[in-house]
Amino acid sequence: MADAAGLTLTDEGQLLDGGSVLYSMPSTITAKITDTDYFDLIDCIQEQQSDNVVLVARYASAIQVDDLGLLGLAIKTAPTLRTSLLRVQNYFRLITDTAVYTLDETNDGAWFVFQGQTAHRAALELRTECALAGFITNLRRIVQGTVRIDAVTFSHSCRCDRARYEAFFGCPVVFDAPQNAIVFDVRCLELKNQLSDAAVSDYLSKHLDLELQINVPTPTFGATLLHHLTPKLSDGMPQAADVARELGMSERTLYRRLSDEGLTFRDVLAEAQSKLAQGLLKDDTVSIAEIAFMTGFSEQSTFSRAFKRWVGQAPAQFRQQAVTG
Repeated sequence: MADAAGLTLTDEGQLLDGGSVLYSMPSTITAKITDTDYFDLIDCIQEQQSDNVVLVARYASAIQVDDLGLLGLAIKTAPTLRTSLLRVQNYFRLITDTAVYTLDETNDGAWFVFQGQTAHRAALELRTECALAGFITNLRRIVQGTVRIDAVTFSHSCRCDRARYEAFFGCPVVFDAPQNAIVFDVRCLELKNQLSDAAVSDYLSKHLDLELQINVPTPTFGATLLHHLTPKLSDGMPQAADVARELGMSERTLYRRLSDEGLTFRDVLAEAQSKLAQGLLKDDTVSIAEIAFMTGFSEQSTFSRAFKRWVGQAPAQFRQQAVTG
């Protein structure tokens, strides 16, 4: 992304514009970096490039499947587009814990859904646009034949001219949608990859399984539920029965698995609301009334009482300290 903005990111974590240092990360980038450092860096890059569509297009052109290392090879050698997307779904946790991808096949198409796993940050919108643009560009590179994209959807509002986004993606682009996703014609999932080799791909997948086992702890059920609940809050308070069905289990099983970890559904729901609200309050461009709605409340007063119960401060007081501190 730094390259796409015409900047340089050094191994020491300095973002340079010519000889000027724009940003220095607290630690080097030789290993995984913190969410805060990551999004602060993206914020700084975005400030240097005012045209977001240009930045997204340049990023998509620059990023390569090979940049994903072993996972990239498994994606390229997978037999079909469907298998490639499932490789991403299963192993993207090796790249980052800030987002997950899910392939959802329905009667009206195949949805490759991108779901953030962090509290709200202004940089998330650019990160999401770049992520989906990068995947579309690379899938068109590695798949035999034409990958037909029916639509691209984003859960955030349009920050630029929608027509320019549609010209870049080559399909309708929907903002303020329920989820971030690439929508394919389901028949495209059967398209073969140019370097298709099932044996090689399966061999690589076994190594990826081992990497997951060694380096990525299996998330608790509570953490999985927390990540599932967060993007649903803007549609109102999620109901346990609906969530259980979406996770492929009975409501009784959902309660039992939470109980095994000493949790209740209400506990996890409140944590999801609290974390999302705290993240949103750090962005002073979002009103408290909007935050109340985005965290599942129909009334700002009800949200304010709940937030003070969670954090010990009123939302306005928390925001003032977060922004000025």
